Amino acid sequence: MPTVRTPPVVAALDIGGTKTAAAIVTRDGEVIDRLTASTPGRAGATAILDNAADLVGRLRSRVAGRVGALGVGSAGVIDPRTGLVLSATDALAGWAGTDLRGRLREQLGVPVSVINDVHAHALGEARHGVAAGYDTTLFIAVGTGIGASFVVDGDVLTGAHSTAGHAGHQPSPYAGQLQCTCGGQGHLEAIASGPALTEEYVRRTGQRVDDLRSVAARAADGDAAARDVILLGGTAVGSAVGGLVNMLDPGAVVIGGGVAGLGDLWWQALRAAVRREILPSLDDVPVLASTLGSDAPLLGAATLAWKGIS
Repeated sequence: MPTVRTPPVVAALDIGGTKTAAAIVTRDGEVIDRLTASTPGRAGATAILDNAADLVGRLRSRVAGRVGALGVGSAGVIDPRTGLVLSATDALAGWAGTDLRGRLREQLGVPVSVINDVHAHALGEARHGVAAGYDTTLFIAVGTGIGASFVVDGDVLTGAHSTAGHAGHQPSPYAGQLQCTCGGQGHLEAIASGPALTEEYVRRTGQRVDDLRSVAARAADGDAAARDVILLGGTAVGSAVGGLVNMLDPGAVVIGGGVAGLGDLWWQALRAAVRREILPSLDDVPVLASTLGSDAPLLGAATLAWKGIS
């Protein structure tokens, strides 16, 4: 029988509300080429897919050898079994209901695997990043929203309805009755996400600020209210993470997202809160900072692609 040669590279896509990134990735996780473009989120699903396919097509024309498959991490609730986008925010108009896998496979002519972008980020860190070598990884992304993913032996647990990981929508004692973006009240995201911390500073001081970076700058300049808000955010996330560690018993916890860039003050509060919550037998579970940055979801999507053709 003829020998079947494994293709040397795969393509990866990270489709977000504002930016779409594409890359060509080796089996070892080396990104050998990449392109980025704004996501035409308001223009509808066809425009979003055409934009993504164009990036992959341009990369494919620049690489020597055959691109064997495509892995996709996308914003929204993604069913990895059917390839459908089950739901999405208004940032991606008409995205819900899109046959993400089928349409990209039709446009590009390669096998396609799809997953939510937070899960892709987790896979990237578990396979090639700071959590490489751990059998189980709990990943938490703290940014505009708060998401999570649990990776077990290289596979993401997406849940019966493909909705696992909505860590921001668990109750938090720090949120009181604050309104959450999901319509509920008292959720972690309502007090600990980037926009929520900015709003908390405004509530406390009556002073308008542009964004969380402005709050962080004020904290660095000695603004007591700003420091308290950052401490609150780290403590709220850490408390929630401690509870998740007690439930899941991961080998490692990895924290990423824009809010995780607030610095030592936030991290010290987070780690202290984790230690207050976890069971004594779990005290050695490391809480690590994501190391791959914006490459993580691309490397996670590439991991999916390789699994699909291995």
